[in-house]
Amino acid sequence: MNEPTWRRAVSRITVLTGAGISTDSGIPDFRGPAGLWTRDPAAEKLSTYQTYLADPALRRRSWQARLNHPAWSAEPNAAHLALAQLGRSVDTWVITQNIDGLHQKAGTPDDRVVELHGTLSRVVCIGCGERTGMAEAITRVRAGETDPPCVRCGAILKSATIMFGQSLDPAVLNRAVRAAAACDLMLAIGSTLTVEPAASLCKVATDSGATLVIVNRDPTPYDEFATEVVRDPIGQAVPRIARQLSQARTDS
Repeated sequence: MNEPTWRRAVSRITVLTGAGISTDSGIPDFRGPAGLWTRDPAAEKLSTYQTYLADPALRRRSWQARLNHPAWSAEPNAAHLALAQLGRSVDTWVITQNIDGLHQKAGTPDDRVVELHGTLSRVVCIGCGERTGMAEAITRVRAGETDPPCVRCGAILKSATIMFGQSLDPAVLNRAVRAAAACDLMLAIGSTLTVEPAASLCKVATDSGATLVIVNRDPTPYDEFATEVVRDPIGQAVPRIARQLSQARTDS
């Protein structure tokens, strides 16, 4: 069987990852059949900006959820590690919708990861904008502060993530658009491709001449634009694809 042409002569890859890439690390997705918001629709309010600001009780729930977030104990899985390895042989950028930091923990350089929806490892003050470490805020919660305010100005603190009702950071989005437009292969992995503007980066890539390959269990709105859609489990499919791309680069 002939090797698909998209696996040959690839010089620049951009990867778009969603929650599905981290489920093997023990971090549940949101919208899948067993997703957090599928099982408990009310939990989505914890990620709604205006509700978070207006409801102290919800903020207290949010801080308790952060105390026990599975990201703190999660380790990179085979897919994260394969993408980090791929980046050592092929020019690779990772655009992620995830906030768990597992791409960097797997070895992908921080300056090659675009965190579209921010990071759980930092907190931001909605008053003065100061950013500090999440670990410091978590320590305050464990010590009894149920809704810790900013130590500088006393305003509300939130995780440095993008909530519903917030716009993406324009500078971060611009980096993502540039990475999508400059690649010759985009791999969309573990994303429902229903959240915009992240999903539209697939179209940015194809409109710029790139090949789109989607690795996801379920159909997405962008399947029609893809050269190939892979339904195999992500933990199997991504290491296999990464090996093939690396080998093709070595052989070229």
